[in-house]
Amino acid sequence: MSCPTPTTAEHARLSENRARTRYWKRWGPYLSDRQWATVREDYSADGNTWTSFPHEQARSRAYRWGEDGLFGISDSKSRLCFALALWNGNDPILKERLFGLTGPEGNHGEDVKEAYFHLDATPTHSYLKALYKYPHAAFPYDHLVQENAKRDLRQPEYELEDTGIFDEGRYHDVVIEYAKDGPEDIVIRITATNRGPEKAVLHLLPTLWFRNTWAWGNRHEKTGTKPVLKLENLGPGPNFISARHEQLGLFHLAYEEGEPLFTENETNAERLWKTPNVGPFVKDALHRAVVNAEANSVNPDRTGTKCAIHTVIEVEPGVSKTVRLRLRLVPEGSAPVPSDPFADFDALFQARKDEADAFYNVILPESMPAEERNVARQGYAGLIWSKQFYHYIVEDWIEGDPATPTLPSPPPGRGEIRNGTWGHLYSEDILSMPDKWEYPWFAAWDTAFHMIPMARIDPEFAKRQLLLFLREWYMHPNGQLPAYEFSFSDVNPPVHAWAVWRVYKMTGERGERDRAFLEAAFQKLLLNFTWWVNRKDTLGNNLFSGGFLGLDNIGVFDRSKPLPGDGFLEQADGTAWMGFYCLTMLSMALELAQENPVYQDMASKFFEHFIAITDAINTIGGTGLWDEADGFFYDVLQYEGQGTPLRTRSLVGLLPLIAVEVLEMEQIEKLPGFARRMAWFLNDRKDLPGRIACCVPDTNKGLRLLSLSSRERMKRVARYVLDETEFLSEHGLRSVSKAHLAKPYVLKQGDAEYTVGYEPGEGTTRLFGGNSNWRGPVWFPINFLLVEAMERYHHFYGDEVKVECPAGSGKRMTLKEASREISRRLTGLFLPDAAGNRPCHGGAHRFASDPHWKDLVLFHEYFHGDTGKGLGASHQTGWTALTVKLLESQFERG
Repeated sequence: MSCPTPTTAEHARLSENRARTRYWKRWGPYLSDRQWATVREDYSADGNTWTSFPHEQARSRAYRWGEDGLFGISDSKSRLCFALALWNGNDPILKERLFGLTGPEGNHGEDVKEAYFHLDATPTHSYLKALYKYPHAAFPYDHLVQENAKRDLRQPEYELEDTGIFDEGRYHDVVIEYAKDGPEDIVIRITATNRGPEKAVLHLLPTLWFRNTWAWGNRHEKTGTKPVLKLENLGPGPNFISARHEQLGLFHLAYEEGEPLFTENETNAERLWKTPNVGPFVKDALHRAVVNAEANSVNPDRTGTKCAIHTVIEVEPGVSKTVRLRLRLVPEGSAPVPSDPFADFDALFQARKDEADAFYNVILPESMPAEERNVARQGYAGLIWSKQFYHYIVEDWIEGDPATPTLPSPPPGRGEIRNGTWGHLYSEDILSMPDKWEYPWFAAWDTAFHMIPMARIDPEFAKRQLLLFLREWYMHPNGQLPAYEFSFSDVNPPVHAWAVWRVYKMTGERGERDRAFLEAAFQKLLLNFTWWVNRKDTLGNNLFSGGFLGLDNIGVFDRSKPLPGDGFLEQADGTAWMGFYCLTMLSMALELAQENPVYQDMASKFFEHFIAITDAINTIGGTGLWDEADGFFYDVLQYEGQGTPLRTRSLVGLLPLIAVEVLEMEQIEKLPGFARRMAWFLNDRKDLPGRIACCVPDTNKGLRLLSLSSRERMKRVARYVLDETEFLSEHGLRSVSKAHLAKPYVLKQGDAEYTVGYEPGEGTTRLFGGNSNWRGPVWFPINFLLVEAMERYHHFYGDEVKVECPAGSGKRMTLKEASREISRRLTGLFLPDAAGNRPCHGGAHRFASDPHWKDLVLFHEYFHGDTGKGLGASHQTGWTALTVKLLESQFERG
C-alpha cells in the first residue's frame, strides 16, 4: 500500500525536511538508553564490555562515543543533549539513566529493570511523549542483582514488578513531552503524578549538557573551542541558561523555577582510578550535590558543560505537578529573547497533539478499532523513539585517544579482539536501533525489518537508512554488510534487498516510484550478493553455509563456530536465504529493465542463479536438503565425506517457503532479451531437473511462479506450519516444533551428544550467549516473511490450492486465508481479552486491571511459544513493530 498524499501539518513538515527548506529532524530522541558497557566504550584487554564499563561507573565517567539519558533528545550529532534526571529522596544514586542487569548478572542475559513506555511520536519529532514509573521507595538495585543471581536458566527473570515496589500505587507517573514550534525551538513539559495513597517528595532535574568532544585529541572529532553553559541574567521574567557551541551556535534553555547546578562533563578519575582529575568539577557532581548534599561539588560560578535545574516538589495523592522548559536556538544577530517564552506553551502542545492525531488518522485505516489503534500508535511511537545517534570510528577506536590520560589506553592487538578488519567503518549517523537499552547498536537485518513499518510514516528516512548501510563507510570493500558491533564480520540473513524492494513498492504507485533509490541500492547489492556467493558456498554447489544467520541457538551446535570434527553444514536456511535474495534481485532487475534494457542481462543472471539454487536444494545427491520421508527441509552436516541430515523441525526447514515470487508475463514480454534467455534455459538445461517443478506458468492468469519448493513440497511443509502440535501456536509460528517437547532431537558424534528440544520461553542453554532463544518462542521477523510468502503463493494458485487450518480441524482455507489466520494470532499478542489481559504481558495483573497500566503495551524481542508472554528485550519495537503493518493489513481501506 502506498503512502497517503501529504495532507496534514506533519506531512508538510516531512516535505520541508526532505526538501531541506527546514530541517525538522535536526533534533530528535537520539540519545541512547545505555551507552555504558557497549563495544564502543570498551577499552579492556579482554573485550569484556560488561565488566570494563559497568553501570556503577556511568555517572562518573565521560563517554567517548555517545551519551545516554532518561527520555533524552539531542541534535543530530548529540553534541548538545537534554534529558530528565530524578530522585525520590530514598535512592542511593541519582536516576539519570535506566538500570539493568549485565549479561553475566542476568539469568537470561542482559535485561533492563525499569518500567517505561513510549506513548506517542511523530516522524519529525514535532511531538514526543513517554512515561516513566518511578517508585517512591528506594530503587531495589542490589535486590534485583542478588535475586537474579540465585536463579538458573530454567527459572524466569526476576523483574522490577516482582519486588512489590509498585504495590498500592506507591510510585510517580512521570510523563515527559516535547513539542516543536520550529526545527530548533522545543517546548518541554514534565508532569509528575503521585499514584500512591500518601504525599510524596520528588526531585526533578531537567539536565542540559554537551557531549565531551574536547578531551580526546583525535583528528576526526576535535573541538577547537570548548563549549560552555552558563546562567544568564537577561532581566525580569523567566530564567535562562545559555549553551554556546562553535558548530551549533547559541541556544537558550528557559525555565520557571528551580536551582541551577553546574559542573563539567569530565570523568571523575579520582573516584574511579585514584588518579587526579582534570579539574574540580566532574560528571557525577549532580548526583553528589543532590543525593549526598555535597554543595561544593558543583561550580559556584554557575558555568560548565553540564547543568541541571533542581526542582523539589511535594505531590499529594492523585495530584499532578508540571515543570515547563523551552530550548531554542538564538540566531546570530537576532532580537533579544521574548519576555515570556511560555506565553504560547499550552496552545503549542495542544496543536502538536492534534496534528499527531490527524497524521495517524491518515496513516491508519478508518475502520481500525480503538484498541488496535492504541497498539499501532504505541508501536509507531516506539519505532520513532528507537532512533539513536550511533558513533563508531573503528580506526580511532583501535588506536585510542592520545590526549586522554584518564581513559585506559587500548591494549596491544586490540583489533584482534574484534572488528580489526573493519578499519574503514565510520559511523556518525542517526540509526534505527533494535532496543536502545538492550541493543543500543545496529544489527543489519533488524534494520531491514524496521524500515517496513517506518516506510508507512517516513518513506524518506526508510530509504536513506537502507542506502546508508550500502555506502562505502559501512559496507566492507569485499561486499559484506556489517552485522553488529560485537562482531561486524558475523553473518546476518541477507534481507537488505527484500527491504529495499518492499520499501520501493510501498512508497509510490506504479510509474511514480523512486527508481533512483532502487537503482542505487541494486548496484551496491550486487557487491553484497557476490560476497555471499564467493564466501558462503563451501563446495561451489549452490548449497550455502552462512553460519548462525541471526537464529542464535536454533541449531544442534553453535553454527557460527567451527563444527565438531572440522565438518561443515549445508544449511537449509542459508540456501533458502540465497534463493530469496536471488528472486528479490530478479524482481528489481526486471523493474529497472523496463526503462533501461541493460538490466535484462542482470535479470537473466539472477533467474539462472535461482534455478541453480532451486535445483541444488531439491536434487543434489538425490533430494538435496529435502527429506522425502518427513516432508521437510533439514540442514545437512558434511563430515568425512558423509552427509547427515540434522532432523530438527525448526524455522530452518520452513525458510525455503519464503523464496517465492510471481512474475507477470506482460512485464516479461516487454523484455525480449530476458524472455528469450528464460525460454532457452527452461527448455535446454536438462542437467537441472529441478527447473521445471519450481518454475510454473499459468497462461490463463498471465503469471509465472518461481519458488524454491514445488507445489507438492510446499503443501507438505505447510501442513507442519499449520499444525498446532508442531509450529502453529495461538500467538503465531513457533521457531521450533512443539513435537520436540516429547521427542527432543539428539545427535551423537564421537563421545559428544547434542540435543535440541522444544523450549517455548527463555533459553535453557548458554549457547550463543543465552540472552535469546530460537528453540520454541514466536519471533516476528520470520513470521512476517512467512505470512507474506503465503500471500504470494495464493496470488498465483488462488482458490485452487487449499490447506487445512489448523491441521486436523477439517477446516479448509486458501493460502491467503491461512496467512490472515497467522496474522490474526500474531497481532492478538497485544490485544486485551474480555478480562483485559494482553498475552504479551504474561498475566501481569496490573496491565489487566489497573487503569494506570491497562492501556500500556510493550513490544518484546520474542514471545513464549505457548502463552505469548513477551520475552527478551522489552522495548524491541524495531522488528516487533511489524505488528503494526499486520494490523493495518487487517483493516485496509476497500
